[in-house]
Amino acid sequence: MNYLLLEEELKKRTKLDYFWGRKQDDEFDKQTNFIYKTASFELLLATIDYAFKINAQYDDLKNYALNRWFNFWSAKGVESIFCEHENVEPHLDSYNKFTDFYIQNIPFDHKTTVFPKGFGKSVPYGILHKSELISWLYENQSQQQRKHNKNRLFIVLVNYKEEGAHWKLKSEIGWLKETISAYLLNFDQTKLHSFTFENTTVYADIIWAIKGN
Repeated sequence: MNYLLLEEELKKRTKLDYFWGRKQDDEFDKQTNFIYKTASFELLLATIDYAFKINAQYDDLKNYALNRWFNFWSAKGVESIFCEHENVEPHLDSYNKFTDFYIQNIPFDHKTTVFPKGFGKSVPYGILHKSELISWLYENQSQQQRKHNKNRLFIVLVNYKEEGAHWKLKSEIGWLKETISAYLLNFDQTKLHSFTFENTTVYADIIWAIKGN
């Protein structure tokens, strides 16, 4: 994957306001699935206008498509970063909903997320109480098609340089590559958080991606 080009395209999205206006749902997902085949930001804008220009929900659909596109292509880059690392084995089925790759034969799904305001605690608290934050993330994030209790790595973004703009760090692909590579070089299965769900042990961890201080 061309990470420099990907970062360049993603950063074009950061110039516009980031506003969802609604929770993610399957109905709006179906209407905006063109984001999966649209790598160019300019083409994305053109496709949105063509698809929704006479739709009464134009603003909602536009914001939804912009945000899904940004999150999908950032996640695509992050997954590629993991899979290219020598300590990681990609899953043979790229469409598998629960496993993106294996680390030391442990299957993992990955999710990049901003530090959640809803957690109600500070970042330092979250760092010191990893298990509590992981439990909160499983309980409160990824609804409908995205919700599952399988092994997961959370990349948690904290942007101290620009308050309220944690989401912009999803575009920092080069920086995320350094952060993820450092984690993988020091991966230790014994430090994973684990819990039991339906008689199966689930493993999870947090990779902190913190910019500024």
